[in-house]
Amino acid sequence: MAKPERIEKAYAIAREMYAEAGVDADKAVESLGKIRVSMHCWQGDDIKGFEVRDAGVISGNTITGNYPGRARNIDEFRADVEKVLSLVAGRHRLALHAIYLDAPGKVDRDQIGPEHFKSWMDWAKAKGILLDMNQTYFDHPKANAGLTLTHPDPAIRKFWVDHGKAARRVAAAFGAAQASPSTCNLWVQDGLKDSPADRLAFRTRLIDSLDATFAEKIDPGHLLDAVEPKLFGIGTECFVPGSHEFYLGYAQSRKVMLTYDNGHFHPTETIADKFTSYFLFNDKLLLHVTRGIRWDSDHVLTLGDDVVELAKELVRGNFLDRTFIGTDFFDASINRIAAWTVGVRSIQKAFLIALLEPAKRLRDAETAFDYTTRLALMEEQKSLPWAAVWDYFCLKNDAPVGEEWLAAVKKHEADVLSMRG
Repeated sequence: MAKPERIEKAYAIAREMYAEAGVDADKAVESLGKIRVSMHCWQGDDIKGFEVRDAGVISGNTITGNYPGRARNIDEFRADVEKVLSLVAGRHRLALHAIYLDAPGKVDRDQIGPEHFKSWMDWAKAKGILLDMNQTYFDHPKANAGLTLTHPDPAIRKFWVDHGKAARRVAAAFGAAQASPSTCNLWVQDGLKDSPADRLAFRTRLIDSLDATFAEKIDPGHLLDAVEPKLFGIGTECFVPGSHEFYLGYAQSRKVMLTYDNGHFHPTETIADKFTSYFLFNDKLLLHVTRGIRWDSDHVLTLGDDVVELAKELVRGNFLDRTFIGTDFFDASINRIAAWTVGVRSIQKAFLIALLEPAKRLRDAETAFDYTTRLALMEEQKSLPWAAVWDYFCLKNDAPVGEEWLAAVKKHEADVLSMRG
């Protein structure tokens, strides 16, 4: 177990080294503590949710693995979330999907309401958690064709429009209850495996469906809508109506947020470069952070250069107050609580590294056309003792230091998860 006095001593040395580089480590620690990461619910139970479903529904998700201990009900799920929150520093959010409602019987997607999420609001208030929302356009008889808001049948589209409206009202209830706006993220699985004959028809239907979904004006102090693009998916390799270009134009013209998911682009494309362009024309952004491997976008988030670059661009541009940051992955091949914990701690580490960057010195060198100094400072900064600052941040916030959290997960698995069968 890490000794507090050793952590504080290491931090004192690190703080001095950062001060020599022109960085206030205390300020970085304080700023990191204000970032609330929105944990995604779907890691905890392989995105099964808690609705009563019809038989024969074709799942729109590919979940890899069958690790024991999956949460089977809301109580188990919430206990797992609470365990994760005890292992990460700071105060955070939880992003729910519509299928995570708490209702005794079958409630179809177009009929959900705040009353079906009241227990979530009560629980979140008691635990100091803020709630976000996602519509669920998959795993439903009316989604078995792989099309929802772009379906040729007006009745199918209306059902999903009504679902979108209902979910927005739930999110607004979250925002009102927690005195902080709740984001409601709209992503549809719609697309085609092979090349379409009429792309325009799909996208025209999507615009009409989205406009109908967002027609009801809701106080932005309670609700912030977002739309999420994707390059392709399993079974939609050739065509996705909701591409980046489509949703960027839609978000800007309709004044809703765009959701940037770094796993929804070509593997060689970084979204860090997009932020400054986006914020010149738009007010707020929803960010989903994941780890893309080859064609799959949903691996457990780890501390990679791409994630650090995302964090740096948001810090450099002073965009943190305009960005809602969330995680997005699911892995059933490992302990699900460990996956959650690794992801949240990794994104926090990335933002700490960004906050410890000597931003003013870099900008001054760049303005003076001293690109040699700029490059040298960027490289030297990489070897400064950010890990000592991270350990101090965890200690200060009563979170496990280093790998201590893993022992807690193993004990929870032995005492709790193994009992679930």
